[in-house]
Amino acid sequence: MTIVQSSREYEKWLGGQITILKADLAAKHERMAEDAFSFLRATFYRWMQLLPEHCRAVFKAPAVLGVGDLHVENYGTWRDSEGRLIWGINDFDEAFSLPYTNDLVRLATSAALAIELEHLLLPLTIACAAILDGYITGLESGGSPFVLSEEHRWLRDIATSKLRNPTLYWEKLNGQPPVKQVPSKVLTMLRNAMPEKGLSFRVAHRQAGLGSLGRERYTALADWCGGKIAREAKALLPSACAWAGHHPTDTHIYYADILRRSVRAADPFLCLHDTWILRRLAPYSSRIELAELPRSREEEKLLWGMGRELANIHIGTRSAVPRILKDLRDRKTKWLRQAADVMTTETLRDWKAWRKR
Repeated sequence: MTIVQSSREYEKWLGGQITILKADLAAKHERMAEDAFSFLRATFYRWMQLLPEHCRAVFKAPAVLGVGDLHVENYGTWRDSEGRLIWGINDFDEAFSLPYTNDLVRLATSAALAIELEHLLLPLTIACAAILDGYITGLESGGSPFVLSEEHRWLRDIATSKLRNPTLYWEKLNGQPPVKQVPSKVLTMLRNAMPEKGLSFRVAHRQAGLGSLGRERYTALADWCGGKIAREAKALLPSACAWAGHHPTDTHIYYADILRRSVRAADPFLCLHDTWILRRLAPYSSRIELAELPRSREEEKLLWGMGRELANIHIGTRSAVPRILKDLRDRKTKWLRQAADVMTTETLRDWKAWRKR
């Protein structure tokens, strides 16, 4: 199956699960052609076809409730119930029971493609070693959330860089076009999420993400107590893993499960309502993109942190941890780099074919 056929079949399946926004899906197709890193982010469904085929030995590993669609831009910040700034994995739309190696290889492959574009400047060998070392450290220590207060100053500097300026953030959000029709269920969710009963708000349409571009997404914007606030509802559906043939009858949405089981300082504004996820949007409650990173940053340490945060998620499958550590000891030293090389090659091949479609 080619990438064009794969995309067509997946989107057909997608349309059977949720309402598709055709204009957003067309925008996704355009973004997929821009560069291979964006292509990777947008095509987790294709990844789940390719990894088992091209990295069979890697795919045979202890299973965990994993992120699935992990990459270097799937990390961000939020405030916990104590108001502390927390850094960690930002999105679990594709959470599913998978070999633990899936998340590691996808993270390393995304780093490889970011290096190709010079968004990251360290060698891939060092990047893979940092990810793996952070992951093992996290598993062996039992996990710990990244609280950006007394510790992790290097990470706090990245998370609070000038490029995440609140003024620019709200200007961009306020510039989003209005939505004329909002489902009554979504409108009720947004209304109940406001900090004050009867608070007036407008609903805007925000194109965000890549993997989820095409799904319904409604952003409520309001003025409250002298400043801007925002809440967003996004449609959820079963993981693309089911579409790709991995336990095809498993249509459970695992977003709430993975949040509950992980080692995490939770975002109190993040909650699920049936097949919708509701969250607060704010300058420091959002994903961190590579373009937002300050020029002076410790990339090796950042990737180490990404690996350690991934361990916080996989530890949620507690019975698997001893088997994962044994499996890692039995693997060759360069297994992650080699798998990332294979998947980078396959992703580039698909991206080039997509551009010629």
